[in-house]
Amino acid sequence: MSFGLIPADVGTNIAIAICAIAFVSGTARGFSGFGSALIFMPLASSLAAPRLVAALLLIIDFVAAAPLLPNAWKHADRKATAVMVAGALVGVPIGTWFLSRLDPVTTRWIISGFVFALLLLLLSGWRYRGKDFPALSIGIGGLSGFCSGLAQTGGPPIVGYWLGRPIVSGIARANILLFFGASDFFSVVSYAVSGLLTADAIRLSLLIGPVYGIGVWCGAKLFGRASERLFRAVCYVLIAAAVIIGLPALDGVLR
Repeated sequence: MSFGLIPADVGTNIAIAICAIAFVSGTARGFSGFGSALIFMPLASSLAAPRLVAALLLIIDFVAAAPLLPNAWKHADRKATAVMVAGALVGVPIGTWFLSRLDPVTTRWIISGFVFALLLLLLSGWRYRGKDFPALSIGIGGLSGFCSGLAQTGGPPIVGYWLGRPIVSGIARANILLFFGASDFFSVVSYAVSGLLTADAIRLSLLIGPVYGIGVWCGAKLFGRASERLFRAVCYVLIAAAVIIGLPALDGVLR
């Protein structure tokens, strides 16, 4: 029984499929700390409207990350993070505007293109090791914010930047968490103003969210029991598969 949580234009079978996608993407997130949006968005947006799927993922991630913010606030370099957050303040509304205006098929093509580009970034192992300029920090924050506003895929640019800085890994992680806490807040406000944060998305998150949470928990339990190198390779394959399966050009073949 769905208890009225499934929107009429989604249907039970699609909701079950999105639950399965959420579990897989949550497992990837729990084990490796990345990849959830890059797996979830191409696949889920091929089954339901990208606007609904992006709002759904935003709600789930916002709730999941909230308990981590107080500790991140204590350990983060708040001044450096604030500079990058300034970029997200501009980027998020622009990405949201495109999400609210573009037709679903065009949005899916853009999501697939973004995710493929971000996968290449992850595979390259890129880390920025040059000097830290405020303009660069704002630009990376803006790019991440734009990706988050459009498709909740803002992670790789930020991770690639912060993990390459000559700072303690704990501070880098706290910076990343704090940045996305602010970015998610901007997205919530921007989505609400744009009419994307709908009652359907909130209700569906009550069904999908727990499944995603179980996936994160399972992934965290797997950490240390399986080769991280192997699991990261599996994550990369899943992301690549998600891009291919989610391509609108294959709708007539796969759906």
